Amino acid sequence: MDTKNLKDEYKVTQLISVLKENLKGKMNLSRIKFFGQVICALCKVQNVCFEKLATAFETEAKSASSLRRIQRFMADYVLDTNLIAWMIFKMLPHKPPYKLAMDRTNWQFGETDINVLTLAIVYQNVAFPILMLMLDKRGNSDTQERIDIVNRYIKLFGRETIDCLLADREFVGGKWIASLNLCKIPYYIRIKENFYVQDPRTGNKMKASVMFADLKCGEYRCLHRIYRVNRQLCYIAASKEKGKNGKPELQIIISYNHPEKSKKSYRERWAIETCFKGLKSSGFNIENTHLTDLDRIEKLFSIVMLAFAWAYVVGVHINDKIKAIRICKHGNKAKSFLKYGLEYIATILLNPFAKSEFDIFKFLSCT
Repeated sequence: MDTKNLKDEYKVTQLISVLKENLKGKMNLSRIKFFGQVICALCKVQNVCFEKLATAFETEAKSASSLRRIQRFMADYVLDTNLIAWMIFKMLPHKPPYKLAMDRTNWQFGETDINVLTLAIVYQNVAFPILMLMLDKRGNSDTQERIDIVNRYIKLFGRETIDCLLADREFVGGKWIASLNLCKIPYYIRIKENFYVQDPRTGNKMKASVMFADLKCGEYRCLHRIYRVNRQLCYIAASKEKGKNGKPELQIIISYNHPEKSKKSYRERWAIETCFKGLKSSGFNIENTHLTDLDRIEKLFSIVMLAFAWAYVVGVHINDKIKAIRICKHGNKAKSFLKYGLEYIATILLNPFAKSEFDIFKFLSCT
């Protein structure tokens, strides 16, 4: 074996060693090795196309053989997605309690709708996907699906790790809000302007938009009395902001408690949009998959979620300890932590003679 291949093999061995510590007794050695190969390949090609991934495997086998291994894994292997969630949870650069964001991401391949309900942990303008539920339908999730994914999180990580839950106007059903109230999970959820709000003291009803009709653009108001929305008791706050079309629109938020935090907390929900962008166009191009089977998409999504978290924490480390990301004239960073980390990992993995200033694989360690 030549020097180049020896160096490549050494890097893969480092990764496998870290994964073995995490996955011992939960995945056999051959699967761990394969798992490591897929994660490395994802970071190299930044694309979920199987053919491209196969060419990036650090192995003496031909790419056609690697492609068959990928296809067999996706078709036959039962991947424990709770295990992936646990690994991501342990990798995070901060400690609980966490703000959680719930949203759906969807795209279409041919006539097939790929629809994924996602629960993510929010941190500094980004969200780490932690759990997902593949929806075998078009359109919104239902109440039970939302309750199930929150209960799954609580079973894995505990109610005490939740600071609050953030969600958009899709997630406003009465039974859903009741379930959050029952579990005493704080939330900040936007409602539609035409929702009716009832004063429980008088029984009077009015549209939410009427309550805040006098707000001017940029103004914010928080009501410290409890109201009923969809028959559930909650607090209400609102601000008037410029929408995507540049026109002012009301942003009405219901909450379990601390309505004065509504505006600031709800703004962090946008981190999940950044996350979806990272999974798609600005990171791993997950929409390029030609998979239509939901079980296989779930496996692929899980692996991409892990690679996403790895790249992000590496990017944060480089920014904090080695070289800060350049700040542009408009005041924003020239690139995201995700892109920064992804580019660094790819450089180390693609160049057999490249030396890293730190152990990039240690960030995958959860022990």
